[in-house]
Amino acid sequence: MKRFILRAVLPAVILTMAACAVPGAMETEPAPQTEGETEPMNYDFTQFKNVNITGIDVSSLTEEEQEILYVQARYCHAMTDADIDTMREIVSEEMIFTHMSGKQQTREEYFKDIKDGKLRYFTIGIADPVIRVNGEQAEITFTSVLNANAYGARGTFRMKGTHHYEKRNGAWTAVNS
Repeated sequence: MKRFILRAVLPAVILTMAACAVPGAMETEPAPQTEGETEPMNYDFTQFKNVNITGIDVSSLTEEEQEILYVQARYCHAMTDADIDTMREIVSEEMIFTHMSGKQQTREEYFKDIKDGKLRYFTIGIADPVIRVNGEQAEITFTSVLNANAYGARGTFRMKGTHHYEKRNGAWTAVNS
C-alpha cells in the first residue's frame, strides 16, 4: 500500500482540512443551459453555519471550482459537528495527517481524536481561496482560520495551506499530494 504524507504546510496541529461557507453568498445561480448539457449544480454554502469563506466571489468560479469549494466547506462543517461519517466520505482511506509537531496519524486515528473530543473545532474559516482543477485532480490553497481546542490548547489558529483532491468514482476525495 502506498503511503502519502500530508506536509506541515497544511493547517497545523492537525487543524487540517479547514475552510468553509460564504457569508451572504446564497445559492449560486445556474448558468443558462444549451441543448445536450446537464443542469449545473446549485451549491448552497449558507447551510454550513460554523464555517466562513472570505475573499472570493463564488459566482466568479467555474462549476468545478465551486464543487471543490463546496466539498471543502462540507468537510469543515463535518469537523465542527464531529460528523465522522461525512468525514469518511470525503477523506481517502490512505490519508496521513501530520501535526505541526511532526506527529503523524492515519485517517482513523485522527477521526478518533475528533470523536473523543481531543480535537474540537468550533468554527473554521477560509480566507482568499484559490482553486485549481486539472482533469481528475484539484487543489485549493487558502489561509485557514480555526477556532479550536487541540489537545487542550484552545485558540484561533491562522495557517496557509493547500488541500488536494482527486476524482474517484465520480466524487472528489481529499488525498495527500
